[in-house]
Amino acid sequence: MANKSWIERDKKRRELVKKYSALRAELMAKRDYAGLSKIPRNASPVRVVNRCKISGRRHGFLRKFGCSRLTFRELAMASLLPGVTKASW
Repeated sequence: MANKSWIERDKKRRELVKKYSALRAELMAKRDYAGLSKIPRNASPVRVVNRCKISGRRHGFLRKFGCSRLTFRELAMASLLPGVTKASW
């Protein structure tokens, strides 16, 4: 389980990215790098990390399901994910 502080920090980053996205796009189009340097660093979309919605884990993240591989396996084995079946051949 990730620290709550990491999860909250990532939420803040996502909000900043949303807030400054229009301004960033405008400054990038103008190539105004001095103006870009005045925007907070956490407003850059590159700094946002995909995290599991349940455990907060960042490694082994599955975009399609929005969770880590470990959480995915637990939910799949408990039949809580629709359309996911255990492979058998």
